[in-house]
Amino acid sequence: MSAIVWFRRDLRLTDNPALAAALATGEPIVPVFVRDDIDAAEHRPGAASRWWLHGSLAALDAEIRRRSGAGLVLRTGPAETVIAALAEETGARAVFWNRRYEPWAVARDSRLKAALRGKGIAATSFNGSLLCEPTRFFNKAGEPYKVFTPFWRALRAGLEPPDFRPAPNRIAAAQDLPGEDLDAWALTPKRPDWAGGLRAAWTPGEAGATARLDAFLERAVFDYAEARNRPGVTGTSRLSPHLHFGEIGPWQVWRAAVSAGEATLGDPYPRGVETFLSEIAWREFSAHLLFHVPTLPAVALKPAFDAMPWRDDRFGLEAWRRGATGYPIVDAGLRELWATGWMHNRVRMIVASFLVKDLLIDWRRGAEWFWDTLVDADLASNAASWQWVAGSGADAAPYFRIFNPVTQGQTFDAEGDYVRRWVPELARLPAKLIHAPWTASGDELARAGVRLGHDYPAPIVERAHSRRRALDAFQQIRTPG
Repeated sequence: MSAIVWFRRDLRLTDNPALAAALATGEPIVPVFVRDDIDAAEHRPGAASRWWLHGSLAALDAEIRRRSGAGLVLRTGPAETVIAALAEETGARAVFWNRRYEPWAVARDSRLKAALRGKGIAATSFNGSLLCEPTRFFNKAGEPYKVFTPFWRALRAGLEPPDFRPAPNRIAAAQDLPGEDLDAWALTPKRPDWAGGLRAAWTPGEAGATARLDAFLERAVFDYAEARNRPGVTGTSRLSPHLHFGEIGPWQVWRAAVSAGEATLGDPYPRGVETFLSEIAWREFSAHLLFHVPTLPAVALKPAFDAMPWRDDRFGLEAWRRGATGYPIVDAGLRELWATGWMHNRVRMIVASFLVKDLLIDWRRGAEWFWDTLVDADLASNAASWQWVAGSGADAAPYFRIFNPVTQGQTFDAEGDYVRRWVPELARLPAKLIHAPWTASGDELARAGVRLGHDYPAPIVERAHSRRRALDAFQQIRTPG
């Protein structure tokens, strides 16, 4: 007899409800991770996410081995088939897992539960990735929230913390079962190996997540309300990939942030702590939205936006991807993304606005690039955020709110530290010119060693024109015909 724990986006031992429930049975544990072809068919993880997954699985396997002597079992195939076969192979009478909330995952879990129960095997799932179930909060009309502020109020007032479950000191393993080799999954790049910047920036795994949280809460959280908008400083938690892969749970983060707030003896909590809690709630809001609107990644939430006259601008799209638009803060963000698999949140909004409005390129093209290059690529957050910028989503910014990359840079990177780091060819320009190098005189450019169009590209669009074009396009969908 044994109990199977199916790991998914919960690659941790601490505060893992499925693992805790399996351990409570007293049965030996079979830990398994399935590389499910449904994920590949629907939204196969991008290259950066695959790199992270390799590191996270290796870390989890090491922690399980340290506690049990047997490792994480790796298998490939449809989960319904793999889990059922593993139960038969091990004689397991119970299977435990933490839920995922993507539309196809919900359907798959229902099929798996039915199949296992039909064989007399207990199948139990838990919420290990959200603060609460997506069916927990509805507005006064009985509908899912599509505006964040009332959602946040309801969530803040109605949250019910679950019991905390510490990591086990020991795990009784059923047996050291044969499984697939992680390296054979080829999740990491070989030729060329483009992941050097990712390795320098990140430590996938539960220990890396805990260290990241501790460092943030030690001091940065108290300045978070202001510092989170300044990409040139370490002002954000950078926990998003750890949360996405479940190396740390949202309740672990929430409790730790609340404890930091309570430690100040402040009521209410310091503004930075409260703002950070609201950002955790934005992640929750996006997940709930996808659960209720499964078409969110592909279809505009506001139908009129699917008639937007998007441009097929291959040159503009490629320049944007490469960080060669001629707008320094846009280019800095996209180069940071390529080098580290991550981009500062304020800059994500700036580069997204530039693509969707200045270049008038479909937001779905931007979402595809982020999906492939972000280590924290999350279907709900990615889709909701791109639709927010495009004006087509829930609680979205008005389409006519078009970020000016120059003034955004001057406001949030006033000294140009962020641009100097990621666009080093402009590093010698003074702060007053670094966000608009085309305004510099010939002598100023020469002293900085910059030749526009050679060392650094000239702007690929003229903003007055691109802004007018975007507003005209919006007017078309407002007044069709």
